[in-house]
Amino acid sequence: MNKIAILDFGSQYTHLIATRIRRLGIYSEILHPADTTAETLKDYKGIILSGGPSSVYEAGSPTVDPAIFNLGLPILGTCYGHQLITHLLGGTVEPGTGVGAEFGKAEITIAKSEGIFSNFQPNEKTQVWMSHGDRVTKLPEGFEILASSTDDPYSAVGDLKRNFFGLQFHSEVAHTTKGNEILSNFLKLTGAEHDWDLSGFIERSLEQIREQVGERNVFMMISGGVDSTVAYVMLVKALGEDRVHGLFVDTGFMRDGERHEVESALHAEGITKLQTVDASPEFFTALEGVTEPEKKREIIGRVFLEIQARESKALGLNPEHWMLGQGTIYPDTIESGGTKNSAKIKTHHNRVPEIEALIKEGRVIEPLKDLYKDEVREVGKKLGLPNNLVWRHPFPGPGLAVRILCATQPDLPENAEALAAELNAFLSDKKSSLTATLLPIKSVGVQGDFRTYRHPVVLSGDTDWDELAALSPALTNRFHDVNRVLYSIAPATTTSATITPGTLTAERVQRLQKADKLAMLWLREINEHLNVWQMPTVLLPLSINTEGKEAIVLRPIVSEEAMTAHFAELPLAKVRQIAATILEDSSLSAVLYDVTNKPPATIEWE
Repeated sequence: MNKIAILDFGSQYTHLIATRIRRLGIYSEILHPADTTAETLKDYKGIILSGGPSSVYEAGSPTVDPAIFNLGLPILGTCYGHQLITHLLGGTVEPGTGVGAEFGKAEITIAKSEGIFSNFQPNEKTQVWMSHGDRVTKLPEGFEILASSTDDPYSAVGDLKRNFFGLQFHSEVAHTTKGNEILSNFLKLTGAEHDWDLSGFIERSLEQIREQVGERNVFMMISGGVDSTVAYVMLVKALGEDRVHGLFVDTGFMRDGERHEVESALHAEGITKLQTVDASPEFFTALEGVTEPEKKREIIGRVFLEIQARESKALGLNPEHWMLGQGTIYPDTIESGGTKNSAKIKTHHNRVPEIEALIKEGRVIEPLKDLYKDEVREVGKKLGLPNNLVWRHPFPGPGLAVRILCATQPDLPENAEALAAELNAFLSDKKSSLTATLLPIKSVGVQGDFRTYRHPVVLSGDTDWDELAALSPALTNRFHDVNRVLYSIAPATTTSATITPGTLTAERVQRLQKADKLAMLWLREINEHLNVWQMPTVLLPLSINTEGKEAIVLRPIVSEEAMTAHFAELPLAKVRQIAATILEDSSLSAVLYDVTNKPPATIEWE
C-alpha cells in the first residue's frame, strides 16, 4: 500500500497536509483517529498526526491507538499531533501563557541536521508558521531537540532511531518557507514511491458526478466567482447542459456593477441556461436589525435556500428528480466546523443547517468540496476557462453583507482602560513610537484552530511595513483580547473611536460599494491586482476622532489556499493617496489598513 495516512484531529490545515503530500507525488488519505486502529494502519508507508483545536491533557480529547508506535512506521506530528506524541510517550504538555502561545510567522534555528532536517545546516534559521496555545515543556525518553524558536525550545523534536518527529509549527502552509523540504525528508524516510499526480482529478470527478447524480438533474447556484463557475462547468461537462440549470441570485450585497459583469462573463463562456433573480428586498427584510455575524450568515444561507426552492417550484422541477449544486470548496467546510474534530470559525452560507440536512439526504452535489482555491484555479485552467474568470478575486457568497459590520452600542472588555494602557506600554517597551487604540467592536479570528471573536486594535504614527509586520503578531500573541491589528492611514493619529449605530441598510451598502470600487480600480492602476490574492474593503460603524461617521478598512492579503494569509505590503505612499480619495466621502472619518495575518485573523472580518 503505497500511501501516507493522515489522522485528522480537526486542524484548519488537515486537508492542506494531504494536498502537499499529493503534490509531492505520493497519495495520501485522511482518516479519523478514533476510528483508526494500528491494524488498519500497518500497511501504510507512514503516518502523520494533524493539528487540532483540543488540548491533549483535557479529558475526552481526541487520541490515537497507542499501538501505532509499535508498527515500525515513521510518524510525524504537527502542532496538536506533536503534543499528542509527547503526551502519549511520557513527555509533558502545558497551556501556553504569554509568549508560550504563538500565532503567525516565527523563526526557528536548526539544532541538528538529521531526519526531517537532513538537508539543512546546523544553526540555519528558517521561517515557519505557528498557530498554537499549548506547548511541550518536557520531552519523552529517546527524543531530542531538532530546532527551536525564541519562544519555544521544542519547536521541532525527534526520536531519530524510531523516526518519530514532532513539529510545533505547520510545515504544510506556504508561510513555512521550507515546509516542502521538511515534508519531503519525512517522505524519504517512509520509502514511499512517488507515483501519484493531479492530472487525473477531472476525469475521476466527472465519473463521481455521474455516479452521484444518477438519473437526476442539478439546480446550480452560481455567484460568478471562480468556485461556482468551475463547479458549473464540471457539472455541464459530466451531465450535459440540458441537465444543469444555473441560478444567479442578486442579494443586493454585490459590488457596484457586479451583476452585469457576472452575467456577461458567464454568457461569454456559453453558459446560456442562467436565470437571474433580484432578491435584494428579501435579504434586506430578513436581515433588518441583525448585528451578530453568525446570525447574519445563517439568515443569508436560509434565504438563499428559500429562493432556490421557490424558483425550482416555479419552473416545475420535481425535487425528487433534482439535486442542489454548489461551488463549495474545502475552506468553507473546515471553517464551518465540518470535520469530526474541527471547531467552527464561521458558518458559510453553503453550510447552514438546512444545507447540511440536504447533504445528509444525498440531495447536494459539490464537485470541488475537497479542493483549495489554488487547486480550483488549476482545474479551471485545465477546463479551458479564461484568465479573467480563473484569477477573479474571491468574493464571499454573502457578499458585502459580511463586509459591513453592524452595531448599535459599543462593545469593549471590562478591562478596556487597563488593556489600552498595557498595549501602549508594550509598544513603548518595543521602542516603538506608535500608539494603540482599542476599538469598541469585535471581529472574527482563528487562533489555535478555534474561532475567536475579539477586539481589533488600531496603531497610529510614523512607521513602515517591517515594524508593523513584527508588531502585529507580537500584539496578538501577547494580548488575549486582541485578534486583529490595524494601521491608521488617515487620519495620521487616532485619538478616539466611537460607535455610529448601524445595521444592514441600502445606504450603508451604497457607501461601501463606492469605497470598494475606488479601491479595486486603484489596485489595478498600481498594477498590484495579480499580486494580491484578495482585497476586502470593510465598512465599520465607527467614527474616528469625531462622531456620527464611519470608517473604511482595506484588507489586501497574499495567499495560495485561503487557509493562511499574509497582509499585502502595498506601496505606502500610494495607499495614502487612495485613502485621501476614499475620504472625499464626507460620511467617512478614517481609512485603516489591516496588518493581521491569518491566523490569528480570518481573511474576512465576519
